[in-house]
Amino acid sequence: MRYLVTGGAGFIGANLVRHLLESRPDAEVVCLDLLTYAGNVESLAEVEREPRFHFIEGDICDGATVRAALVGADVVLHLAAESHVDRSIVADAPFVRTNVVGTHTLLAAALEARTARFVHVSTDEVYGTLPWRDPAVADPSAPRFTEDTPLDPRSPYAATKAAADHLALAYHTTHGLDVVVTRASNNYGPYQFPEKLIPLMITHALEDRPLPLYGDGLHVRDWLHVGDHCRGLLAAAARGRPGRVYNFGGAAERTNLEVVRRILAAMDKHDARIEHVADRKGHDRRYAMDFGRAEAELGWTPAHSFDAGIEETVRWYLEHEPWWRRVVSGEYRHPISGEASS
Repeated sequence: MRYLVTGGAGFIGANLVRHLLESRPDAEVVCLDLLTYAGNVESLAEVEREPRFHFIEGDICDGATVRAALVGADVVLHLAAESHVDRSIVADAPFVRTNVVGTHTLLAAALEARTARFVHVSTDEVYGTLPWRDPAVADPSAPRFTEDTPLDPRSPYAATKAAADHLALAYHTTHGLDVVVTRASNNYGPYQFPEKLIPLMITHALEDRPLPLYGDGLHVRDWLHVGDHCRGLLAAAARGRPGRVYNFGGAAERTNLEVVRRILAAMDKHDARIEHVADRKGHDRRYAMDFGRAEAELGWTPAHSFDAGIEETVRWYLEHEPWWRRVVSGEYRHPISGEASS
């Protein structure tokens, strides 16, 4: 099987590439990544000399590049995206280009190439926001996003992902392209760019810097370990029904404040450095995923508990200080050992 992974040098993509090569001895993996600020070939250092791995530096908006990358591909796992909400608030044009135009370019090329399966990787943010509730109080009846929840994106980032979801599903309905759409809750784990909440707090704590937390810190997110997400994506690729949407969640709702305190506890540090800052524009109050469909149809459930996953993630950043320091400093844009193999 030959897999094309777009955005394979990003956080989830790099974890997926490694997971594919480790778990599927017959898998050949092509990684297509433009290496913008969030792409880091150092995250692929473990596999760059693997004969079954091929790296292409290129733009998903460029038709010729995409068509060349698709040659021989059985499955497309489309993860390439601009994904940071804060950046989309400041400048949304790159989000429209990559997330909408780039997805269209890939879909059109996959249709032309008669690609057997196209997995479009999306986000819970397309659903909008849920009424706030205290995650510390168990409530099985509390509303959660299902695959039938109407899309109601509230940031430019989420709006572009919702548009891409609609395009992908339209290509299935109109053209018969075998498309599966996945939507996941907040991911965390190794190799995450330190602008996101968990690695930002870990790296700031390691440097004894203030830990900036939006607003009252009571925004609720459902946290999913990236390893569990990778398993879900491969389950969707193998067993998902064409034209179907699958939610992936971690069954781990936490307030952002609780997440930061849990990180500090794992590092044996005091929470006095938490610094509440002005809230983000349009900040969604709560996300929570119902992943019953993935359980029933894909046989998937998250394997990591949040506490164990945080302990593992903190330990990874402690043990990989050169990696995150090169990201924070910007040195990663000039890799030590050159580009990954192609």
